[in-house]
Amino acid sequence: MHSKPTLDELFDQRRIYPDIDARTRLDRLIGVDDQKARLSKILGLLVHPAGLELWAKRHHPGAATLLDSVLRRPPLVILSGDVGSGKTELAETIGDAVARQEKIDITLFPLSLATRGKGQVGEMTQLLTTAFDYALAEATKLQGRGKSTGGVILLVDEADALTQSRESAQMHHEDRAGVNAFIRGIDRLAQTKVPAAVIMCTNRLNALDPAVRRRAADILTFNRPDSAQRRYVLEHQLRPLGLSSVQIEGLVEATGAKDGQEVGFTYSDITQRLIPSIVLDAYPDRSIESKRALEIARPMQPTPAFQDHG
Repeated sequence: MHSKPTLDELFDQRRIYPDIDARTRLDRLIGVDDQKARLSKILGLLVHPAGLELWAKRHHPGAATLLDSVLRRPPLVILSGDVGSGKTELAETIGDAVARQEKIDITLFPLSLATRGKGQVGEMTQLLTTAFDYALAEATKLQGRGKSTGGVILLVDEADALTQSRESAQMHHEDRAGVNAFIRGIDRLAQTKVPAAVIMCTNRLNALDPAVRRRAADILTFNRPDSAQRRYVLEHQLRPLGLSSVQIEGLVEATGAKDGQEVGFTYSDITQRLIPSIVLDAYPDRSIESKRALEIARPMQPTPAFQDHG
């Protein structure tokens, strides 16, 4: 028999929004405006349905059937896409936008990968069941009559590590049981209609169990930035340093697909590797020069594309 895991063992760092640090990080996440807007709306409806009801009363009175169709969706959103495309950063910070949008506090519960346990019989099932117990209990406290006083977001990063398809012949019995426990958790949140939602992030959408994918209220896809998006990021970062449009265009080309590669730089390749390398090369004795910035960018290789083979 396994002892019940504690809150700290299950969740890495719980956060409460609105939070100024999260807002800064969210504002800094550029190139994914459509995903930001859509995710904040979806989560807003899931944790605070009173907002949709007020909208319908104002614009579409008598649309009860429409509201029921929207609000009955399972409280799950999947963020899928290549590495470095901003999925996890958005998932970790979107609670701030939802909190400000709905004017309620949002608590983020980031599920630790330690939730996989050590593979002992029944362990992962108990860990996942307990995680949903905590989320459900917290959300129940916030459930008001007609209007929630707050909301809960359960974040599952690298979701394919927990919810791989049960159709795989190589799948261990313990892993199958864990997927069943996860699905039961989603269904419990949906049935109780508490102000809670689950965000799953994955590089391998096709590896997720079909029953998990079917339960998603939405699946948002994240791609690597195209030339226009790379230009936007580079201009935002380097124009204040004195680089001209022509000089930035050279960096846009250097960060695209090259040398027979199929993909260009990810957002994180640009913001976490290229830009810091350009700054550190000039620091502390000279200013940044476009020629030197190009010399740094051209040999730098993008993060290899993740192959989602299912």
